[in-house]
Amino acid sequence: MQEYILLMVGAALVNNVILARFLGLCSFMGVTTRIDTAIGMGLATTFVITVSSMANWGVEQYLLEPYGLGYLRTVTFILVIASAVQFTEMTVRKVSPPLFQMLGIYLPLITTNCAVLGVALLLVEGKMTFIAATLFAFASSLGYSLVMVIFAGLRERLALAEVPRLFAGPPIGFIVASLLALAFLGFSGISTT
Repeated sequence: MQEYILLMVGAALVNNVILARFLGLCSFMGVTTRIDTAIGMGLATTFVITVSSMANWGVEQYLLEPYGLGYLRTVTFILVIASAVQFTEMTVRKVSPPLFQMLGIYLPLITTNCAVLGVALLLVEGKMTFIAATLFAFASSLGYSLVMVIFAGLRERLALAEVPRLFAGPPIGFIVASLLALAFLGFSGISTT
């Protein structure tokens, strides 16, 4: 049980997919202008990462590895991810049309979000059991969502702040993102000096 807790804390905070592995930066910068859209994107991505990683684990264990089809891994994983995204998109459209409108193009782009594929590939690399893989995927997606919401809150505050014109918009966003990444480095115990 303790190893699962450490695995989840490590996936969410120490090896955060956005701030430590630099995956999913497109949605990180594109959707985080408002907290409500960041929460919606975080929930949608959490569902997609968790479900597609569970399915991709099964595909890897029972199809690709036994039949020596490892060279089809990326294409197969993207196909599974695209299916999960399509299901998520249909559900969000039906359950919350306003959220569907707010997320816009970013919802179908979860298919090409490298964080989703990155987590699936990390599961293969780690040779995890199904339970460990599911917990790792869920914790990774929670870490992704946490960072999205924190950054959206910071960007909402930045919109009200007086920022020099040279740094207004994306430049100050990237500066704040780098400071947030440094803050998350504290979870890993890595010294920056």
